[in-house]
Amino acid sequence: MNSKRELFYRHIAMTSPFPLGLEIVRAEGIYMYDPEGKIYIDLVSGVGVSNVGHCHKKVVDAVKEQAEKYMHLLVYGEIIQSPQVLFAQLLTKQLPSTLDSVYFVNSGSEATDGAVKLAKRFTGRHEMIAFNKAYHGSGQGPMSFLGDEEMTQNYRPLIPGTRFLDFNDFEQINKIDKNSACVIIEPVQGEAGVVPPKKGFLAAIRKRCDETGTLLIFDEIQTGFGRTGELFFFQKENVIPDILCCAKAMGGGMPLGAFISSKEKMNVLTQNPILGHITTFGGHPVSCAAALAQLEILLETDLISLVEKKAQLFVTLLEKHPKIKTIRNSGLLMAVELNSLEENEKLFELLTENGIVTDPFIFKENAFRIAPPLIITEEEIISICKTINYCLDNI
Repeated sequence: MNSKRELFYRHIAMTSPFPLGLEIVRAEGIYMYDPEGKIYIDLVSGVGVSNVGHCHKKVVDAVKEQAEKYMHLLVYGEIIQSPQVLFAQLLTKQLPSTLDSVYFVNSGSEATDGAVKLAKRFTGRHEMIAFNKAYHGSGQGPMSFLGDEEMTQNYRPLIPGTRFLDFNDFEQINKIDKNSACVIIEPVQGEAGVVPPKKGFLAAIRKRCDETGTLLIFDEIQTGFGRTGELFFFQKENVIPDILCCAKAMGGGMPLGAFISSKEKMNVLTQNPILGHITTFGGHPVSCAAALAQLEILLETDLISLVEKKAQLFVTLLEKHPKIKTIRNSGLLMAVELNSLEENEKLFELLTENGIVTDPFIFKENAFRIAPPLIITEEEIISICKTINYCLDNI
């Protein structure tokens, strides 16, 4: 009889020649368990998903309760479904009044795709502005806004009309003009290795978009739902986008994404033609029930308010190690940069052997990610940093 490992490599399509290949049979909090009972610490929250931890009881209970009532009913937007309505209501209460209409989808890539479609439809323009070293997903649409030729060259032609600027370059902002339908930007660049915006950069883009009638899209797929110390990063900068993209942590572990805008803008998708955007499974009721539960957890606890303190503890315990070149962070989205790709690969192997699961960055290969569930305790951080320092000593 074939082992699950053999079946995995035979029947599961691979994203790279070297998948992590761990078999996990259970997960709870920040911990994952293999069939032999070995414990792994999830230091990346399933890559930005499990902000309230794996299998939080309130989320699991919400999933069970909703699954027993109903699951899929009809294509999105036709039937009033309580989980969608209640979640959209609570979410928009936390947002500015210009972000009051939620279009639920299944993933971050879909949110990006829908947001750019909305911008083109509302403005009647066709040019998009994106940024080098940006990552917005891997569908044909989102890949058109992915600022790295190595990642995109084998999939051309992509959507025409995209111009790329350099993140944090104030001088290039004037390239946004009256031909630009939208600017799509990660307010903190994730896969570039956690690059926060310079002071005033996002505000300058907002000003230029206002001058040219260009819609500003914030991709907060990685930074949303408490990751940076506010519910969304834009709230730290007080720069409001015209369209907000969410996913990853949004569903509390269930697949869910959304693009959010004003009702006025969103209504253009309903006519000329109708079904300007449509999805079968977007806003699945079980996912929305889970999402509502996780948002209530974030709002009812001190998890978000403690993010900065926990992040600083990581920095304090790691920054003095001689193998670490620098640490960049926005809250608990952190990039620990080493001197070389080779060092990072060796560290990655040692951390896995020692029960810590981390992740490299697509565009910063000599750095590894620290983005644990927000429920992580100070005691756990201290223990984890001891292990990281031990592994650094041995690369």
